[in-house]
Amino acid sequence: MTTVAAIDCGTNSIRLLISSEGPQGPVDVIRRMEIVRLGEGLDESGRISQAALDRTGAALEKYADLIEEHRPSAVRMVATSATRDAENADAFGDLVMARLGIRPDVVTGDEEAHLSFTGAVADLPATDRARLVVDIGGGSTEFVRGIDRAEAAHSVNIGCVRMTERHFVDDPPTPAQVMAAEGDIAAHVDTALAIVDPRRMTTELVGLAGSVTTVAALALGLDAYRPDRIHHARVSLEQVGAVTDNLLKQTSAERLASPVMHPGRADVIAAGALVLRVIMERTGMDRVVASEHDILDGIAASLR
Repeated sequence: MTTVAAIDCGTNSIRLLISSEGPQGPVDVIRRMEIVRLGEGLDESGRISQAALDRTGAALEKYADLIEEHRPSAVRMVATSATRDAENADAFGDLVMARLGIRPDVVTGDEEAHLSFTGAVADLPATDRARLVVDIGGGSTEFVRGIDRAEAAHSVNIGCVRMTERHFVDDPPTPAQVMAAEGDIAAHVDTALAIVDPRRMTTELVGLAGSVTTVAALALGLDAYRPDRIHHARVSLEQVGAVTDNLLKQTSAERLASPVMHPGRADVIAAGALVLRVIMERTGMDRVVASEHDILDGIAASLR
């Protein structure tokens, strides 16, 4: 039985998936996430801070132990927005080499989008019409259109961490700060949509990553974060709008009181929800399908 290990290091989190091939397809052996905020302060400084490197190194040590325990036949680590943008990306690469014995693949926005699409559509029902997949990360958001493979893709720098640090000075943000963020997001979304051409997308919008799944959990009124309930849940624009409005009015401490909220997401989830709402408004889509499968699953698939 083939076992592979995939690591996705983004702006907010670093995640590990160790999976084996089962009779009906891949089976999760381990799926873990650590919030390390690699991109903290990056939008302003252009550099990954030493504190962020230290947090990431500590998470990688845990992952290295798990990889050693399960001895996968192949390991791949993909680094995305924060590492692409950092002047000191080499320091990050050296850290990964020291902890894991491999170099991270610092992928382009388009490569990231293709991996996300592969992971997201693998267990969706077959269709002969295109889907639009959006992966809302910490530093960037990827837009991908396709049927069984990505046909058009574009990445823009409107992730939840980046938008929070750029616009939300107060906690909660002021109406003026929200308006500025919304304008910034809308301009980037329109740029992406002009390239991806959503007019050819005639079925559904699929949303990936923690901002989308947390919004879905809040919209569903769950009493705990339940991936089995969230995966492939269909959430309306009205629900997304209501959740977003509520998050924007709350402080980080108030958001953290929700039973579905990860502690490392409470301060950036309002910006992530706003990105999702603007995307739905600009595409004219009245519903989003939330997916727990994303770039991490795409990375694993690339190893099989």
